[in-house]
Amino acid sequence: MAASDYSVDISQAMRMDAVPPGDWLMIAPLVITILGGALCLMTRKNTSSQPKIAIIFLTLLVFACAGLLARVLDKGVLTMVAGNWLPPFGIAFTVDAMGATLALTSSIVALAAAVFGINDIDSSGRRYGFYPFLLLMMTGVCGAFLTGDIFNLYVWFEVLLISSFGLLVLGNERAQLDGAVKYALLNIIATTLFLIATGLLYGILGTLNMADIARKAASSGVDGPLMTVAVLYFLAFGMKAAAFPVNFWLPASYHTPRIVVAAVFAGLLTKVGVYALLRIFGVLLPDARVVLSDLIAVVAIATMLTGVIGALAQTDLRRLLGYLVISGIGSMLAGLAMGTGPAMAGAIFYAVHSILVMTALYMTAGVMRALGGSYSLRELGGLYRASPVLGAVFLMLAFAVSGLPPFSGFWPKVLLVDAALRDGHGWIAGAILLTGLLTTIAVGRVWIYAFWRGGAEGTADGQLTTALVVPREVGGAAVWLPIALLLGLVVVIGLQPEFMMQVAQRGALTLVEPLGYLRSVFGDIVQ
Repeated sequence: MAASDYSVDISQAMRMDAVPPGDWLMIAPLVITILGGALCLMTRKNTSSQPKIAIIFLTLLVFACAGLLARVLDKGVLTMVAGNWLPPFGIAFTVDAMGATLALTSSIVALAAAVFGINDIDSSGRRYGFYPFLLLMMTGVCGAFLTGDIFNLYVWFEVLLISSFGLLVLGNERAQLDGAVKYALLNIIATTLFLIATGLLYGILGTLNMADIARKAASSGVDGPLMTVAVLYFLAFGMKAAAFPVNFWLPASYHTPRIVVAAVFAGLLTKVGVYALLRIFGVLLPDARVVLSDLIAVVAIATMLTGVIGALAQTDLRRLLGYLVISGIGSMLAGLAMGTGPAMAGAIFYAVHSILVMTALYMTAGVMRALGGSYSLRELGGLYRASPVLGAVFLMLAFAVSGLPPFSGFWPKVLLVDAALRDGHGWIAGAILLTGLLTTIAVGRVWIYAFWRGGAEGTADGQLTTALVVPREVGGAAVWLPIALLLGLVVVIGLQPEFMMQVAQRGALTLVEPLGYLRSVFGDIVQ
């Protein structure tokens, strides 16, 4: 019989309708960053053109992510499957409000870093790949936020980790190599656990599509094998998010690279780990989250308190900020532990706030070092006299990271504390408030030593005995524009939080009631 005599109904295996033009925004971030990274790599010997190329492509990335978020808010959860194969056979990109919001926030931070890097990265650092690594790292970050496939979440983690290794060792200094070894070792262990858990999950449920996993896990209940997978995921992503007790790698490595690299790491990398925990325990394995909720709460509180106590004990500004990154992760995990809509919304809101404020704080620390000649609080002093603007910027960011009004950190803490009190988790609310108080003391200590005190250790407070000379590069637009951009967002979100509240609530709705997520993938057959 001739082949033409056969009739095959491929509509049962493939989508037959054309992809709406707006849905191509789901893969636009990956295309933009890969092309931009490749072009920067091709022009690596032309170090003067690399920042321009990177800034152009990262600006396009910001617009693409903004358009994607607008479409998600208008249309709901979006799904695109490779080759038009119907899920769960095709590799899916599934984007909800949480993923689109974090992708947009991350792209803004990357753009700010590209501009800041004009001053912070010399020609050698450009030649050895700062801008290509930055763009390719953003490929991994955006891919992780937008994928709907658990194995491809692993792939995108690998992309961002490989790029981050390259950024970490730029300069080839002894401290950088030491920090890179610690960073790489712990992340390799975490990635291995991630891969083992994914293999076990595939063996149990026979699928890698996140929505399909959610359907099958819900029907199978919480049994021993699925709980094993859940614990492995929690340990793996807890390492990547720098949660207690596997958070010691972060302050041991984030103080070693160039300050712009540390700023990007502090803003982005741990938040991808938190995102994965929210996605897995919110959508894929919600029953396992209920079983592990007390453990997650203990880890969250321990992460908050050990982070802020570590910050209080530091005299190196970069290490102090690294511990504040850890402390913020605990607040996000507190939202996951409670698992209600308001609590999840608070975790998402806090993640956006932390991405912006921690990046800005690290950049500000770089300016402080350029003025004072050191990152050590023992050697800093008189910075307010040298630059009142810098003093004002640091003070506003200090209020924001402490969760004080009228800045962005206030509102997610309000959401988290209110959710904790409503659900009878007073100990979580107490830990959040205590952490805020101790954070205020930690950053206030920096203000007193670095800005109010007149000079290095031994100088009387308020006695401005030093006459610091402001370096020419500190006053450049490449330094102040990215800080102003991030600080502006921190202030605007604090003064006008309604939009961010709505977006966070939309993202949380997908986590606590994932029916819309499932229907985006499988259509109305899901009830």
